[in-house]
Order: sequence, then C-alpha cells, then structure tokens
Amino acid sequence: MPPTEIPPCFSALSRRRLLGVPVSVALSALGGAGLIATAKAEIRKPEKSELTLAVSGKSALQYLPLTIAEQFAWFKAEGLDLDVIDMASNSRTWQAIASGSADMVCGSYDQVLNLQSRSQSAQSFVMMGLAPQIAFGYSVRNMPGSPQLSDLRGKKIGVTAPGTPSHMVASHIVSRAGLAQSDVSYVSVGSSAGAMAALRSGQIDALCNGDPVMTSLTQRGEVQIAVDVRTVQGTADIFGGPLPTACVSASLDFVLKHPQTIQAMTNAIVRALRWLQTCGPSDLLKVVPESYLLGDRSLYLNAFNQMREAISRDGVMPEEGPRTALKALLRFDATLLKPGQLDLAKSYTNDYARRAISLMKHSG
Repeated sequence: MPPTEIPPCFSALSRRRLLGVPVSVALSALGGAGLIATAKAEIRKPEKSELTLAVSGKSALQYLPLTIAEQFAWFKAEGLDLDVIDMASNSRTWQAIASGSADMVCGSYDQVLNLQSRSQSAQSFVMMGLAPQIAFGYSVRNMPGSPQLSDLRGKKIGVTAPGTPSHMVASHIVSRAGLAQSDVSYVSVGSSAGAMAALRSGQIDALCNGDPVMTSLTQRGEVQIAVDVRTVQGTADIFGGPLPTACVSASLDFVLKHPQTIQAMTNAIVRALRWLQTCGPSDLLKVVPESYLLGDRSLYLNAFNQMREAISRDGVMPEEGPRTALKALLRFDATLLKPGQLDLAKSYTNDYARRAISLMKHSG
C-alpha cells in the first residue's frame, strides 16, 4: 500500500574560533598544511563557486560528513560558497535539480539509478556510506512481548518517506517475512522528531529509520530492534554486500561541465570522511550542531559509534556496491527500473575521490 503522510525538519581561521569550533579541534582537523595548500597549487579555480546543495534530513547521521565539512568551512577552503537546503524527501531534492534551484544532491545512490532508468542522466561522484545505516524495530507499546516478522500482517510501518532507503529496507524485510506488500501499510513519518512522535503516539506499530532516532528509541525501551543494517556486516547479511546510500551526486551534464567544481566538493567531503575516522568524542560534540543531538549527547555518541564502521574512509564507491543497489531496487519494485536502460558504469565515478586521496597524501 502507498505510504500515507503524517505532517512532520576555513577559508579563514580566526585567532580563537573557526565557525564556533575551538582552535584545538580546528588544528587537529587541519593536519598541518593540509589539503588546502595542495589544492590551490594543483587544482584550478572552480568553474562555479556559488553552489546550492539539496539534502533531505540533514541532521541524520548518514549525512554527518556533509555537516563536518560545512562546520569546518572546508567548502570555503576549496573556493566554494555552498548553500545547503534541507528538503522533505529525496525525490524533492532531485526536483530541485530539475527546476534549477539546486546544483547537487546529497542523498541516496538509488535515486541516481532511478533517474538513469528514466533516461535522466545523473552521476554520484563521492560516496559517504557503505550501509543504509537504518534499523527496523517493533513498537514496544503496540507490539509487546517477542513479536516475529510474520506478526507484521495488518500493521502500520513508519518509513521516512515513499521510495526512500527506509521504505526499501522495510519492504525487503516484509518480503523476507513471507508477507505481501499489501499485508502492511507504510506511513511516512520523516527522520527525526516526527518519526519519534508517530511511534510514541501509537500511530505506527513498527519503525524503519536511521540514527540517532533508532538508538534513542531503543535506549528508552520504546523500540525492539528486529533487523539492523547500520553496519557493513548486517547489510551484507541482508543484501549480499555493501549497499551505498549517502552520496553526493549531480546531473552528468553538470559533472562534465564543472570538473574543478566537482573536485573541490569532493576534496571537502573526503577530508571530512578522514576526520571522522579518528576524531574523539569531545571533538565530535564540539562540531555537531546542538540541535542534532536530540537533547542527549551520550546517546548521540552511542549512535555514532554504532554506525562509524559504515562511514566510507575515502569516498570511493566499491565495485560491487552499484550491483548490490540495483538488485535491492529490483526486489523493492521491479516496475521502477528498466535494467536495459541502465549503465552502472555511468552512474558513478571514482576519479574525483581518488584524486582527493592523492592530494591528501601529498599534503601530509
């Protein structure tokens, strides 16, 4: 059944502060001369410096690399004046591209495949996550005891929005339980406060969502996790391999016409990915906006530590990732895609991520 809607989302370092980040954290992030000096020496000025990037659910942990690069002003360091707009759904982010109100999208890789299948060129150029970073759990209030997946018949399942990775994962779980999609109802609840409110008010019986929402509900005893694809292993168990989700993408035409702009964007994201591999808890809490923490710093750190291994180390799409994503999409709804029109090799490029890695190695 279709989801029903529930209304809900350097360049300059000062002497003491970097966009509100203490110097101790900023210097740790800089790592010496860093990528900036090398980028200035080796990469030409971006063709388009003023950019708009559309994202849906920016506060979700899967988009943390974007937030880190933004907070440290690494986009500015690369010569980009980036405006990030948070939209209601992944589909609306690509609508913003089509209307000309956005240049790039930070969202799920499966959207790129969907567009390509409809003869609309799109390409991912830096990947942020190796797993959906989503968990599926029962409402302890509505489904107490020890429910089984087969008990979902006739139940309402909360997903972030129609056609999202959350919806896809939930659909896959329902199928694995031997149920038809018509046996359940999918309810759109968003990815933050709206999802939590829907579960607590009893409007849904189960929830498929990301962090920090799922960790918060689990620690408070409101959700019992049944399936977890927040980790690489959990994702492989369910989908057979790494399932790329959060990526930065644009139309193929934009990528081809603005290679220096794409490189600058990739440099900032890859730098954030590397910083997240080694940052300490206190460093992270000093950078992440307070509003993203859901009022509980300890909980946010627990959620981050749980999904940390799923964060890409270098922004490079694994070779098997696109194939796994395509298989998952076909299982979700074969009518959405026309495999004969898909060219997986054109749906992503690793050229920019690999160059960013090379620049970082040479910068020390």
